[in-house]
Amino acid sequence: MTGTAKLIRLLICAMLCAGALHSPSAQAQFITKSKEQQIGAEEHPKIIQQYGGVYDEPGVAGYVASIGGRIVANSEIPGQRFHFTVLDSPIVNAFALPGGYVYVTRGLIALANSEAELASVLAHEVGHVAARHTAQRYNRGMGMAIGGAVLGVLLGNQVVSDLVQQGGQLYLLGYSRKQEYEADALGVRYLVRTGYDPYAEADFLRNLEAHDALEQAVKGDKNNRPSEFLMTHPVTAKRVVEAIDSARASGVPVAVRPRLRDEFLNSIEGLVYGGSPEHGYVRDRSFVHPKLGFTFTVPPGFKITDSPEAVIAAGPDEMKIKFDIAPLRRPMSMAAYLTTVWANDVSLRNPEGLMINGMQAATAETVITGNAGRALVRLIAIGFAPDKAARIMIIMRDTPGPEMRAELQRFTYSFRGLSQAEAARARPTRIISIAARPGDTMASLAARMPFADYREPRFRTLNGFGPNDSLTPGMRVKLVAE
Repeated sequence: MTGTAKLIRLLICAMLCAGALHSPSAQAQFITKSKEQQIGAEEHPKIIQQYGGVYDEPGVAGYVASIGGRIVANSEIPGQRFHFTVLDSPIVNAFALPGGYVYVTRGLIALANSEAELASVLAHEVGHVAARHTAQRYNRGMGMAIGGAVLGVLLGNQVVSDLVQQGGQLYLLGYSRKQEYEADALGVRYLVRTGYDPYAEADFLRNLEAHDALEQAVKGDKNNRPSEFLMTHPVTAKRVVEAIDSARASGVPVAVRPRLRDEFLNSIEGLVYGGSPEHGYVRDRSFVHPKLGFTFTVPPGFKITDSPEAVIAAGPDEMKIKFDIAPLRRPMSMAAYLTTVWANDVSLRNPEGLMINGMQAATAETVITGNAGRALVRLIAIGFAPDKAARIMIIMRDTPGPEMRAELQRFTYSFRGLSQAEAARARPTRIISIAARPGDTMASLAARMPFADYREPRFRTLNGFGPNDSLTPGMRVKLVAE
């Protein structure tokens, strides 16, 4: 079996098997603080690229930086220079690199419900930097990251290289539970010193767990795979209790310090929610990319997850679809691209040329057998533009039945270019805030949001409401609006 075929087996295991990435215990650090600064500066542009760029609305970026600056001023390292960056990603995550580079996604900002909650996230990440956890994690992560890079160079093939890179990235950014507890305790300390309600951290952690459970339900994730945040920041019931205990130990009574909810809602008004113009939008079973000018619709029962690198759709019977766009370094037929570039060392069978909505295409399949069982992999390359190929990978446990084959064929032929008018009509959804009126209920307000399912659970999680909470007139709440 060739090297790429073995890595496709790893890809299948990752996409079809249950399991989560666990962080090993930290080793003693061995890099200097000047080296930490160098590492952060070198990795910063890579992080920005991986997460789809910087969210460049200055009101939000400036707001986050101002909160972070006050947190740092009340930490043990007030003289260290920090860089706070809002990433243009719907993924809910926050993390730090060595040297004081702290990142928070707009997806996480949308999930927070007060300035104090957002401050708790930033204080937690500043705690990781102050305790030099970022340096310790970098030490352990270097081996996998470098190994993955070398492996990619040796293979010279892009079919699975993004899997290696993502695995290395999560390994690099992950923390042990002991480190998470320490960063939580430091974060609570910084919240108290800065004047925030220290109980906000525990509330945000609880809402993160609720969000993760909702995401698994929406996606139909039977493998119970945690979100990226929980993979890189282990959250347990014990951790929530520890955060509450730290807040109590501070001596600050409950509900005395401000949460600054109104200031927070005013500052994030209009925040892009979900997909962005740069990376495309998920609309139920369709994906629309107005900037690149294409759309497609996945089969019924599939749930789409978008990232800057690829679109992943999970379907019934553990089927997975991966879609991405790859550059063409020189003009060539799609048959040549499929067999000599994309899958140059994979044993393919049943190659076939196609025309998809006026675009030249080629397809073939391969069968992989490994510890995860037997899987059929269908590859489809479409000549989307003179310098771009659209690539579809469909991973199945076995040959699908006639009905699913027909649905997969409809999905393949649903890929098409957008007209200028269609691209112009595509708009992102955004966060808005409104005051509840007499007679409003969770269900009635949730019905105003542009989701096909789970409207009320989405509304409750977005606003940090538990199952027994209710609305009162005048209460400000967040909505997702087109």
